Parts: sequence; structure tokens; C-alpha cells
Amino acid sequence: MKFEDSSLEKVMKKMLFVAIAMALAGTQVHAQDRGYDRGGPDGPDNAKVAWADVLRVDPIYERVQARSPREVCEDVPVERRAENGNRAAGTVLGAIVGGVLGNTVGKGDGRKAATVAGAVIGGAVGNNVARGDDQYYSGVDRHCRMIEDVSDERRIVAYDVQYRYRGDVYMSRMNYDPGDRLRVRVSVEPVD
Repeated sequence: MKFEDSSLEKVMKKMLFVAIAMALAGTQVHAQDRGYDRGGPDGPDNAKVAWADVLRVDPIYERVQARSPREVCEDVPVERRAENGNRAAGTVLGAIVGGVLGNTVGKGDGRKAATVAGAVIGGAVGNNVARGDDQYYSGVDRHCRMIEDVSDERRIVAYDVQYRYRGDVYMSRMNYDPGDRLRVRVSVEPVD
């Protein structure tokens, strides 16, 4: 029989514990429903959080300029000269021939001057003759540059939200769209 008393005692203690826990929980819920809060060191702030129905959401737009850089390339036709490797040889050969011819023209100091003049003139003529053998070809050069595209855009910067709480309609500007319901903080203070 002693075994039964101790188990009955345990059951009674559990029931008492559950009853006390429920009583405390009911008191806490009741306090929240009435809007009481412990608040700070000055006492309760008489506020609670509730839900309001959203009636209308109007986006607020602002015009902004959007800039985006991009590269633009174009092909430009060009004409190039294929340099002949014989240009130096033509200049040297022309200078030799001009120097020999100038050497045959004069006598004494005049012969030296004529040789130098003949070499210079012959080198210039040989260079021009070699340049005449150059060939030209057409090609394409690609030229690229950066440009900036500018466009006007409308961006949403805020929302005007109209909502109803307990029959009264309110309006607030918010930085997001709250959807169908909005959490509101309800505070009550006495009026002097």
C-alpha cells in the first residue's frame, strides 16, 4: 500500500505543477492582451504589437539618370606601303655611281667636290628609284573607344501605405511594400 501512496503523491505533485504553470501562463497572456509591459526603469510603456489590414499601397517614384559605359569599335580602311628591302642598296649603288661620274668631271680640288656632289646626288636618285619599287596594299585597322549611355529611369524610393486598425484608417510612408497585413505598435497614454 505504501507503493500506491507514493505514486499517488507523484501524480498529485505533477498536477499541482501543471496547474501553477497554466495559471502563470494565463496571467502573462492576459497582461499581453491588455497591452501591459514591464517597460524600462520608469515603469510600463503601455504599448503592444498588433496587426492592421492594408487597404492600399502606392509606390513613390523618383527619376534618376542611369549611366552605363560600353565599348564601340569600327573598322577603318587604310593603305599601307610594303617597304622594299632594296632601298638601302639603291642608295649605296646610286652614291657609288654618282661618285664615279663626279670624279671624271673635275680636275684637282674640283674633282673632290664633284665626287662628293656626285655621290650625294647619286644616293638621292638611287633612293628614289628603290622607293618606286615599293608596293601598296589596302587593309583595315580596328579603332575602339569607350562611350557612356545615359538613360532616365523611374525607381521606387518609398511606399505610401493606407491601413485600417480597429475601424480607423491610417496612412504611413514606408520603405517597403508590407503586403496584405501590417504589424503596428499600439500605445496608449493619458491626456492631461
